[in-house]
Amino acid sequence: MRVLAAMSGGVDSAVAAARAVDAGHEVVGVHLALSTAPGTLRTGSRGCCSKEDAGDARRAADVLGIPFYVWDFADRFKEDVIDDFVAAYAAGETPNPCLRCNEKIKFSALADRAVALGFDAVVTGHYARLEQGVLRRAVDADKDQSYVLAVLTADQLSRAMFPVGDTPKPQIRAEAAERGLAVANKPDSHDICFIPSGDTRAFLGAKIGIRPGAVVDADGTELAKHDGVHGFTIGQRKGLGLAGPAADGKPRYVTGIDPDSGTVRVGSAADLEVWTVRAERAIWTSGSAPDGPIECVAQVRAHGGLAPATARAVDGGLEVRLREPLTGVARGQAVVVYRPDALGDEVIGSGTITGTDRERVAIA
Repeated sequence: MRVLAAMSGGVDSAVAAARAVDAGHEVVGVHLALSTAPGTLRTGSRGCCSKEDAGDARRAADVLGIPFYVWDFADRFKEDVIDDFVAAYAAGETPNPCLRCNEKIKFSALADRAVALGFDAVVTGHYARLEQGVLRRAVDADKDQSYVLAVLTADQLSRAMFPVGDTPKPQIRAEAAERGLAVANKPDSHDICFIPSGDTRAFLGAKIGIRPGAVVDADGTELAKHDGVHGFTIGQRKGLGLAGPAADGKPRYVTGIDPDSGTVRVGSAADLEVWTVRAERAIWTSGSAPDGPIECVAQVRAHGGLAPATARAVDGGLEVRLREPLTGVARGQAVVVYRPDALGDEVIGSGTITGTDRERVAIA
């Protein structure tokens, strides 16, 4: 096959491209320029899209002996990922920009261009497994990225390849060193790629500005002032601007956000527990919604936030009823439902969370 390898400049995408070459595919490497003003150097392990990353990707392609190009997707990335991220926080939501980047950039804009140019598939260094169209968790549970890939449609998955998902990360680094790839020991990027400082609140504040509001307790008593709901997310414990813990000495957490009034509500850990999760924009990896409720494991964060549940399709979205409560579930996050099996958890589908219920419901 003729495949396009998305090369970020990191070790995972470099080894993924190398494995595609070993498999006999005709491979072309491409680095996505996602910033209109890329930094000259990476700061530690923060961020990506720097000139250093583009250079590392090019050097890896040279070692592999494959053609290499840089494609400018900065405008599309700003519109579909950064602007979406800012708007979601302004609306009191908690988005996942990596998930949106996969959906809108790597497996939509990039894949569409690849197909238009005659490529059969896009290869990435994501940690997930794709077996006969079935998306599964990676072998390396600590690096698993199936959660942020669960927004891909059956058609998009049919044009995707994840060559490193069957290998633990330490072995990927060892393989890169054996291949003579200089990125073998390059630190992993973390945090949000377009906020290399790691200060999300400052980034959002510069974009949104000051929108004063109040932090209140469960009965509406004002406890503090704040400069905008974008500085908070459900389940947050620190940085609330409170003088101290609750009267009982226990910590307080953000339990609710009202962007219209600017009110941030805080309460106890118990107030965070939810039993039902509702979501819109359901995507079923098989291409069609299940017929009736299905047993599953629900996940509401990229790492953690799992509980056994039942899920069912509802008016283009999905409803997930939990058998165990989850905490820190926020609007704008994704809920991903998995089918546990002997081959590794299979992704059934996903949706964008729109609401939750604290009342426990009976599940057959």
